Amino acid sequence: MNDDEKGKQFLELIDEQSNLQWRIVAKVSSLISSKWDSIELQNELETLIEKYSKITKELESFD
Repeated sequence: MNDDEKGKQFLELIDEQSNLQWRIVAKVSSLISSKWDSIELQNELETLIEKYSKITKELESFD
Protein backbone atom coordinates (compact mmCIF):
# COMPACT_ATOMS: atom_id res chain seq x y z
CA MET A 1 0.00 0.00 0.00
CA ASN A 2 1.48 3.37 -0.96
CA ASP A 3 1.50 6.46 1.24
CA ASP A 4 -1.56 8.01 -0.45
CA GLU A 5 -3.61 4.86 0.12
CA LYS A 6 -2.42 4.66 3.73
CA GLY A 7 -3.34 8.30 4.30
CA LYS A 8 -6.77 7.82 2.78
CA GLN A 9 -7.41 4.69 4.87
CA PHE A 10 -6.23 6.47 8.02
CA LEU A 11 -8.59 9.40 7.40
CA GLU A 12 -11.49 7.03 6.71
CA LEU A 13 -10.84 5.25 10.01
CA ILE A 14 -10.70 8.57 11.89
CA ASP A 15 -13.99 9.63 10.27
CA GLU A 16 -15.65 6.32 11.15
CA GLN A 17 -14.33 6.53 14.71
CA SER A 18 -15.75 10.05 15.08
CA ASN A 19 -19.15 8.96 13.78
CA LEU A 20 -19.17 6.05 16.23
CA GLN A 21 -18.31 8.39 19.10
CA TRP A 22 -21.39 10.50 18.38
CA ARG A 23 -23.58 7.42 18.05
CA ILE A 24 -22.26 6.11 21.39
CA VAL A 25 -23.03 9.44 23.08
CA ALA A 26 -26.55 9.38 21.63
CA LYS A 27 -27.14 5.81 22.88
CA VAL A 28 -25.83 6.63 26.36
CA SER A 29 -28.10 9.69 26.47
CA SER A 30 -31.06 7.52 25.46
CA LEU A 31 -30.16 4.95 28.10
CA ILE A 32 -30.02 7.64 30.76
CA SER A 33 -33.46 8.86 29.65
CA SER A 34 -34.78 5.30 29.93
CA LYS A 35 -33.34 5.03 33.46
CA TRP A 36 -30.87 2.42 32.13
CA ASP A 37 -33.80 0.10 31.57
CA SER A 38 -33.62 -0.63 27.83
CA ILE A 39 -32.01 -3.95 26.92
CA GLU A 40 -32.20 -2.98 23.23
CA LEU A 41 -30.23 0.23 23.81
CA GLN A 42 -27.73 -1.63 25.99
CA ASN A 43 -27.13 -4.16 23.20
CA GLU A 44 -26.81 -1.43 20.56
CA LEU A 45 -24.33 0.41 22.77
CA GLU A 46 -22.30 -2.75 23.30
CA THR A 47 -22.09 -3.30 19.54
CA LEU A 48 -21.03 0.30 18.92
CA ILE A 49 -18.34 0.08 21.59
CA GLU A 50 -16.98 -3.13 20.07
CA LYS A 51 -16.76 -1.44 16.65
CA TYR A 52 -15.12 1.61 18.22
CA SER A 53 -12.55 -0.55 20.02
CA LYS A 54 -11.72 -2.40 16.81
CA ILE A 55 -11.14 0.83 14.89
CA THR A 56 -9.06 2.27 17.73
CA LYS A 57 -6.83 -0.82 17.70
CA GLU A 58 -6.45 -0.50 13.91
CA LEU A 59 -5.45 3.15 14.29
CA GLU A 60 -2.95 2.35 17.05
CA SER A 61 -1.24 -0.24 14.86
CA PHE A 62 -1.30 1.96 11.74
CA ASP A 63 2.09 2.46 10.11
